[in-house]
Amino acid sequence: MGGIASMASVLGAGASVYGNLRAAQLQQANNQAQLQVTQQQNQLRQDTILSQAQQDALTRQQLLAQHIDSTRAQLSGSGIVAQDGSAAAVEGGAVQRSRAAQEAADAATRAQLAQGQISLLQPNTTATTLLQNAPAFGFASRSLLA
Repeated sequence: MGGIASMASVLGAGASVYGNLRAAQLQQANNQAQLQVTQQQNQLRQDTILSQAQQDALTRQQLLAQHIDSTRAQLSGSGIVAQDGSAAAVEGGAVQRSRAAQEAADAATRAQLAQGQISLLQPNTTATTLLQNAPAFGFASRSLLA
């Protein structure tokens, strides 16, 4: 009778361990699916940020070109050659300010892209599940020895 009880306890412990491992595998599959969804959302967010940054850069370039054309027209109307002296300095200053604004916008874009990145290092919980089931193995071993 003791042999049947030992066998039943071993089978029960085995079933318990199997159930716990299976639950851990299902949880890992759910975690993997969630990770994929999160990666897709993150990629979409990054694409949106990059698209907006490109649009802002294009707008900034157009505004700079309009400003330079307007300044040249005003200087020409005053009889000043736009490529000489102070007129060239005014144009160079506008280009430099635009470049600085673009660098600041690029830094802000990089910060937005870096913000909220998820880690791709997701732990595998199989070892943890096995360690949690160590008492069941010990109980089964003790039952076999008794």
